[in-house]
Amino acid sequence: MTKTQAPSCLDTLVEENRQSLQQLEAFLAVLSPAQYRHAFDAEGKQTLGRHLRHILDHYQALLEGGGSGRIDYETRDRDPDLEREPARALERLSEIRDGLSRLTEHSSTQLQLTYPVEEGGISLSLTTSLARELAFMTSHTVHHMALLGLLAQQLGVELPDAFGVHPSTLRHWRRQCDEVISPAIPPRRQTA
Repeated sequence: MTKTQAPSCLDTLVEENRQSLQQLEAFLAVLSPAQYRHAFDAEGKQTLGRHLRHILDHYQALLEGGGSGRIDYETRDRDPDLEREPARALERLSEIRDGLSRLTEHSSTQLQLTYPVEEGGISLSLTTSLARELAFMTSHTVHHMALLGLLAQQLGVELPDAFGVHPSTLRHWRRQCDEVISPAIPPRRQTA
């Protein structure tokens, strides 16, 4: 891409998601399998692996739905191996990052999102777009990354400051830093 060529909306949203997934890959690289499976509650429902699997399930639903035109985040696979095996989660992260690049082939396709509203199987079919779902995925992923960061800190895992921070907040931080480093130059006084 040249300097004058602006990235498309979808390219930007895919890149934000890919950056979050790269952070998760780096996160997994510093965890031991025991840390990945460590239970933070008595029932074992709060583990780093479960949060990561939840993120991966949502991406898998997006990838499958992006091609078919119908996304259903509720009927996820919930693969227990992804919760227990950090190496398997790393493989899936890589597959998803690659799959995100191919999603833009379906950019003009109008999507339907299945959204259940009752236990009895009643669901809404909501019209959505790939751009909207990619924006959702960034926020959803970063939200769970923030939870992962809090849990990992309890295990003594050190993470970069940017881990679990939304891209819009990172941009805000950079602007603040730029303003401190190079404050605005006051306008020249006009002389008569």
